[in-house]
Amino acid sequence: MRIGVVGTPGAWSTERLVDAFRAAGAHARVVDLAACSLRLPDPGVYHGGVPLDGLDAAVVKKIGETADGWAVRERLNLLRRLEDSGVPVLSPPERLEVAVDRYRMTLELARGGLPVPETVITEDLVEAEAAVERFGVAVLKPLFTSKGRGMHRLEPAADLGPTLARLRVEAGGPLYLQRFVKHPGRDLGIAVLDGRCLGAYWRVAAPDRWMTTVHSGGRYEPAAPPREAIELALEAANRFGLIFTGVDLIEGPSGAWQVLEVSAFGGFRGLLQACGVDAASLLAETVLRRVEPTGGAVLEASARAMR
Repeated sequence: MRIGVVGTPGAWSTERLVDAFRAAGAHARVVDLAACSLRLPDPGVYHGGVPLDGLDAAVVKKIGETADGWAVRERLNLLRRLEDSGVPVLSPPERLEVAVDRYRMTLELARGGLPVPETVITEDLVEAEAAVERFGVAVLKPLFTSKGRGMHRLEPAADLGPTLARLRVEAGGPLYLQRFVKHPGRDLGIAVLDGRCLGAYWRVAAPDRWMTTVHSGGRYEPAAPPREAIELALEAANRFGLIFTGVDLIEGPSGAWQVLEVSAFGGFRGLLQACGVDAASLLAETVLRRVEPTGGAVLEASARAMR
């Protein structure tokens, strides 16, 4: 089997997935979307100036830096073109598109009736300032980043208006403001592969930090969450039709769980460090089981079913 792992060359998770496919007997290579191009009306995708053909499937681990929305759209279009050329892509680009945009991801969760923290998305600075006043403490989140990068904790203050104006210019789009949930110093990550729970881990905040991410000093710990949390994560993941994802939940002061995020790509490190579960190998095995019987036909049919 010839597998293209869409990701970032040299990145830990990308290389780990490539190694997992190779260990399972597949021929795997990294496909860097930043090195890809279209030569329309040619139906194919070029990688490093060479036609990207001969793949039985492409598995998307990363699409590169996502801080700029234009890069997300461009690279998803490359994946669509690859799919149109006959290469099954998992997860399908149209499902990734919903999850990678925090605006659309939260909207999809709300449409499904899943519990999310109160959220205001607006270009109106008056509405944004009113939201912070109403929440007491708000978290401003970029639309296209992960791991807590670019987030700001905001509270009512004399300079709130100018701060919001500056942040709106920096964002280049609407402001995404979410009520800060007072949590017990941790939130919960649940990994979901092909509709089943692989395991769960806590992200524990460093002392005197409000963010729980490892990038802000947090750490991973194994978790044995209650059944209602697992069921909520599976329901949230099911809304998006991704082959592999991580669902972030937070427990509020009342003990009720809310969904913070459904990741477009899912992460390997938390599950591995906290629980010793190698999600990369399990993902590779899942993909290859679908591909092996009839080349890419089974996987392509599965990808269509996930749309």
